[in-house]
Amino acid sequence: MNKNIVSILGSWLGLVIFLWLCLFVAINAFYVVDETEQVVITQFGKPIGRPITEAGLHMKLPFIQQVNSFDRRVLEWDGDADQIPTKDKRYIWVDTTARWKISDALKFYKSVQDTRNAQSRLDDIIDSVVRTEINNSRLIEIVRTTNRVLDEARAGKDDVRFSKSERISRGREEIRQKIFQEAKTMVADLGIELIDVQIKRVNYVEEVRRKVYERMKAERKRAAEEYRSQGRGEQAKIQGQMERELKQIRSQAYKEAEEIKGEAEAKALKIYADAYSKGAEFYDFIKSLDTYKKIADTNTTLILTTSSEYLKFFNSDKIGE
Repeated sequence: MNKNIVSILGSWLGLVIFLWLCLFVAINAFYVVDETEQVVITQFGKPIGRPITEAGLHMKLPFIQQVNSFDRRVLEWDGDADQIPTKDKRYIWVDTTARWKISDALKFYKSVQDTRNAQSRLDDIIDSVVRTEINNSRLIEIVRTTNRVLDEARAGKDDVRFSKSERISRGREEIRQKIFQEAKTMVADLGIELIDVQIKRVNYVEEVRRKVYERMKAERKRAAEEYRSQGRGEQAKIQGQMERELKQIRSQAYKEAEEIKGEAEAKALKIYADAYSKGAEFYDFIKSLDTYKKIADTNTTLILTTSSEYLKFFNSDKIGE
């Protein structure tokens, strides 16, 4: 009886162990791919087949094959700030950042295997490209995007530009684009798609910062002086026009005044002539009296002969006539 019980218990125990083994094998044979993931299956460390990007339940050989999951979303790379000399020997701190994603999981696994190694490779590649471009660029090109001093909103329609010695052939945006294109080409072999690269911050060492501020002040002073020069030119133009118009007005007024005076004198002479023609002797009498009044006063002594023409109106005979 005891032997039968032991035999039955042994059979049940073997069955349970077998079922557990089957369940364990089944669990190890299935895996789930999330919508945010892509999977590379490896067998004894070597990749098998194409990457699996379809979300859902999938099957593999248990124990022999391994699941290597990679993120399908956009990832961020944030580099360390580096002190880099520019083409004109100015040392600056450049801090860059980038966005990237795994475009080919199989190539990514073969080249870098995981995200941590990928970040390290991106450090080497992007930092190298950034350093090369900064070395080949002047400080003013890294700081400035265009040759304009003020944007259109502040400067209106005036196109105020820098002097020839300060004109840039390319600006910060073009440098950033070149960094992005070169780095994108280099990381493509790693199964990585570089989405963009941004220059997050540019800082200057103390000596360079002081020179940058001085340059900025000088540029603004030159721009202000150019505006002042334009203003003085407009002022001189307006004043010149005003003086010309004033002279023209005065000339016209003088002409009209002289014409009025001439007409008045002509009328006065005509009146005098008419009066003289109507009473010549009376006119002579009145004019002589005016002359007496002007030259003779209490302090004046005149010695004249009685036959003087000047005293003709003092002659009683003349007065009586």
